Amino acid sequence: MALSVPEAIAAVGAPGQFFEVVEVERSGITNREFKNSPSNLRDIFDTARGIDETFLVYEDEEWTFARTMEEVDALGYALVHHFGVKVGDRVGIAMRNYPEWIISFAAILSVGAISVSLNAWWTEEELEYAIGDSGLSVLIADSERVERAAGPCRRAGVAMLGVRLDELEPLEHGVEHWHDVLVRGVSMPEVEIGPDSDATILYTSGTTGFPKGAVATHGSICQTIMSFSASGAVQAVRRGPVDETESLPACFILIVPLFHVTGCIPVMMSCFTLHLKLVMMYRWEPERALELIERHQVTNFVGVPTQAWDLLENPHFAQHDTSSLSAVGGGGAPAPPTLVARVEGSFKQGHPTLGYGMTETNAYGPGNYGEDYLSHPLSTGRVPTIVMDIEIRDEELRALARNESGEIWMKSPTLIRGYWEKPDATSETLVGGWLRTGDLGHVDDEGFLYVEDRLKDMILRAGENVYCAEVESAIYEHGAVYEAAVIGLPDERLGEEVAAVVMLRDGEDLDFDGLHAHLTARLANFKIPTRVAFTRESLPRNAAGKFLKREMPRIYFD
Repeated sequence: MALSVPEAIAAVGAPGQFFEVVEVERSGITNREFKNSPSNLRDIFDTARGIDETFLVYEDEEWTFARTMEEVDALGYALVHHFGVKVGDRVGIAMRNYPEWIISFAAILSVGAISVSLNAWWTEEELEYAIGDSGLSVLIADSERVERAAGPCRRAGVAMLGVRLDELEPLEHGVEHWHDVLVRGVSMPEVEIGPDSDATILYTSGTTGFPKGAVATHGSICQTIMSFSASGAVQAVRRGPVDETESLPACFILIVPLFHVTGCIPVMMSCFTLHLKLVMMYRWEPERALELIERHQVTNFVGVPTQAWDLLENPHFAQHDTSSLSAVGGGGAPAPPTLVARVEGSFKQGHPTLGYGMTETNAYGPGNYGEDYLSHPLSTGRVPTIVMDIEIRDEELRALARNESGEIWMKSPTLIRGYWEKPDATSETLVGGWLRTGDLGHVDDEGFLYVEDRLKDMILRAGENVYCAEVESAIYEHGAVYEAAVIGLPDERLGEEVAAVVMLRDGEDLDFDGLHAHLTARLANFKIPTRVAFTRESLPRNAAGKFLKREMPRIYFD
């Protein structure tokens, strides 16, 4: 007989089980944690040594776990003995999804340094801010990012290590070549790494216009990896015994950037931990994805709803064998109910999935799967999870009852420890061990969580957070602009598209092309408005002087 969610959680987390859950108090805050979680990520990487099975597939390249770890050791040795990196130093990664991204991540963490993930789409100005804010010692970058980051690194005195630099010959950026610096056959330097040691900094856009570096510890990421695995175990227990004689070995396809938490933790680190094959794409192309799914018998497709939509809309979808897929979904944005139904009906055994997490939770949170998702397509899943508590609170911070709407708060061992060098922002977001998500929602009588709206002035475009204040700040730098408001407009494929309403100064003129050219040098492309309304009239405001952004779609874009 199928178990309920609480029964399945109790069974999976019971004493003596691999996912045994215990209560642990740290700094006055008590959380449910996994008793058997590794204490640091280096211990996880070490389990991959000597395994001759395929780990990474990139274009025509195949990397075994053993070969990957040999390269990790070589880079770790170079970071310490060539670049002088010490425990706690920050080392940046700025590149597209290459195998060297993963190797860099593992090496940086294995020597006790902090991996700083830089958005590969950032402009030179955006890169310069993060390089200075994090205080990098070294930046590891591919050819395109080397060109953009060369100036900021030179001005900040940051050493650069280049990956796949064939396109940059002759090279005049003061960058050292990967193959010139790495020496194979060396051992990883020995260092002390504890669960409370800082591991990663991932930048998340800020409401002030500047991104914040979310800092996760080794312990929180290890607990996160255990959490995702335990969620799978809970679902398996709920389903009951199944015939696994014909099941395929698990294989993930990487269709989201590694510099985002989803690509890095639940996808890449799950494969590293469980020794699974990871098929990497050079860039997102639905036709190519279908070819790779068929060729490598991919079982897990984790991205944003836009990408599942792209697969189904591809004119050659039916010509490809996608029968290997068992899970199709991800997170980063809500999926329309029509897409949930299409996923269920379009794949032989692939079921729709959805996760509600964020950078601040290391991507972990409530998830919606299988029959639950089909019956509750607007929900992000049941709460609480095996190690995460959810509360809905009002403006007075009081916990609300079922079916009452308020801000969603989260508490778990997967949370970040704070924002890099930003104590005020940390104290605003992390309160007594709880994370203020900035999302509005409610929990229904069955325990399903629904995300209704956002308190933050933010647009969610194809899984990318676009903070309106940052875009508005860049628009205001144009001399013709008197007022500007950035809003999100519904988009079937992207979820939301970025739009702007711009009031021009008297006697000044500006059109879409002019504004786009102005913003291109200041913002990553995904942040630049694709729709703009220009006006000579003041933008609508409320009595407190704040823009009435909820009214603007109807006024300017209907």
